[in-house]
Amino acid sequence: MRYDAILAETIGIRGHGDDLIEAYTARPMEPGPHPGMIVIHHMPGYDRESKEITRRFAAMGYSAVCPNLYTREAPDAEPDDAAATARAQGGVPDERFVGDAQGAARWLRSLPNATGKVGAIGYCSGGRQAVLTGIAVDVQATVDCYGAFVVGTPPEGFPLKVSPLADRIPELGAPLLGLFGNDDSYPSPEQVDELEKLLQENGKTYEFHRYDGAGHAFFSVDRPSYRPEAAVDGWQKVTAFLATHLGS
Repeated sequence: MRYDAILAETIGIRGHGDDLIEAYTARPMEPGPHPGMIVIHHMPGYDRESKEITRRFAAMGYSAVCPNLYTREAPDAEPDDAAATARAQGGVPDERFVGDAQGAARWLRSLPNATGKVGAIGYCSGGRQAVLTGIAVDVQATVDCYGAFVVGTPPEGFPLKVSPLADRIPELGAPLLGLFGNDDSYPSPEQVDELEKLLQENGKTYEFHRYDGAGHAFFSVDRPSYRPEAAVDGWQKVTAFLATHLGS
């Protein structure tokens, strides 16, 4: 009989510049060994939904950690306030994010029951950051859930000030799963096509799934954008993809 229990808690990990940042972790209490998952929160921040997703990965057999990417901007603020502060500054700088993701991967590999394999999944702005993780961090799988501006640039007045990652796709070192809504604007279906072409031209291992009737944030169970059929199928795709590349 499986011992179906997890440990979930708030911790501190060392991120970019050796900064101590807040993170939420959930881990199976079975002895393992277990692969690791970095959960990258959406632009609305390190919130209840992000923590629920982190616990879901623990229940799936992964040691999971979700770094609070807005720790420095608003360490004690509510998620909405912290997100507003981060948006006002144009979002999280890529160099700082990479340092935080490297710290998360390092922490996961330091666990005594780690397999050494680590994956990353991100939603919204975190989807783009998941692709960046596959480029700049030692991970074995990465999942992009409707990440905006992997290709293309933010329009005038958009709160996220980032550069596209198109010219860095040749550096992508991990298999990529992409899940997208065909009613989304950022990324639009045309931008998803552009990214897919770049992956093909560079011989990358990838798997894309697109959903009619779904727009941005279709995984977000507490938002009007939630689309149960797309989300259920998407979770099935995530489960199979990670089992293939990380084991569980």
